[in-house]
Amino acid sequence: MSFSSTGLNDLFLQALESQGHDTPTPIQQEVIPAILEGKNVMGIAKTGSGKTASFVLPILQNLLTQTSAKHREPAVLILVPTRELADQVLEVIRSFTEKLPQRISSLAVYGGRSVNSQMQALGKIDILVATPGRLLDLIDKNALKLDSVSTLVLDEADKMLNLGFKEEVDRILSLLPTKRQNLLFSATLSDDLDSIQKGFLVDPSVIKIESNDEEDEDLINELGYFVTTERKGPLLRYLIKSENRKQVLVFASSSKTVDSVVNKLRKNKLPAAAIHSKMSQSARQDALRQFKNGSLKVLVATDLLGRGIDIEFLPCVINYELPRAPKDYIHRIGRTGRAGSPGDAITLITMEELPHFRVIQKKTGNKVPMQHSDDINLHGV
Repeated sequence: MSFSSTGLNDLFLQALESQGHDTPTPIQQEVIPAILEGKNVMGIAKTGSGKTASFVLPILQNLLTQTSAKHREPAVLILVPTRELADQVLEVIRSFTEKLPQRISSLAVYGGRSVNSQMQALGKIDILVATPGRLLDLIDKNALKLDSVSTLVLDEADKMLNLGFKEEVDRILSLLPTKRQNLLFSATLSDDLDSIQKGFLVDPSVIKIESNDEEDEDLINELGYFVTTERKGPLLRYLIKSENRKQVLVFASSSKTVDSVVNKLRKNKLPAAAIHSKMSQSARQDALRQFKNGSLKVLVATDLLGRGIDIEFLPCVINYELPRAPKDYIHRIGRTGRAGSPGDAITLITMEELPHFRVIQKKTGNKVPMQHSDDINLHGV
């Protein structure tokens, strides 16, 4: 199947071709024509499946047939849980709008930056990408109205709920026009998500799309290591060095641990950077930019910030600490094994963490092979 069969016009087909995309992913095959037809969509597909482009492309094509945006009244609102994801979505939007004959304006707003500067940037904005808290800040300051929103997207909806944004999302929904197209995307389907979509996707022509691409799952080589707490640091350094991996994404559960891991890696002459919520936005963006362009070898992140890390050819993910929830484990390992390229997902497990890891394996259905770090000589690592 080619993109031409999805209903996209020549402008976007040419843009996709110039970016090296010739075949839509399974979710893109289903979602793009549904959105172009004006249907409400609930898209459930794993990380790295092409969800962002699946809604951005048809939204842009639909915008080309609409009248120009009103002042401080976007036509499209995309709600996301994190700043990094907001930047990522905006980057995809602008990659497809830069060469369009008709100007489609877009802006991302989120906390961590001056609300006044974001108010000044609000003009005739066709597409607004926003985190819920900052969006409500702008509305409360009378800097923005939602009266003209014709398309609403909830992206990474599961994470939005996990972070406690339900009240904010409910308030935002109450401010939107009743007549609109609703699009909800998530990597996992939970009871909370199912309940919100029943009130959110009120049109009966809802489409549920689940991606179960076993071929892609086989690209992720999962492996666990039994290790003592004292040997975790040396084992991490060994794993980073042993396969001469170009890049490694390391996950830890807290900002304190992230900083500690980065400091120890640097002391051992391994270039690494941190990304977590207690850093300034500019520092976070700088670390992410270096990692994405390949100039940084190791990035250590928390789960929340890991959602905004989308790299097509990432060879390795290492769980320095276990995530709290099984679905976060899925999100973590889904950062590797993309675009037809295999990747390693390695988890370091102490005896205290073993019961929790067994729960993760049971919930995810992944039986992870295990090795003992005692079999590895970590002297001098």
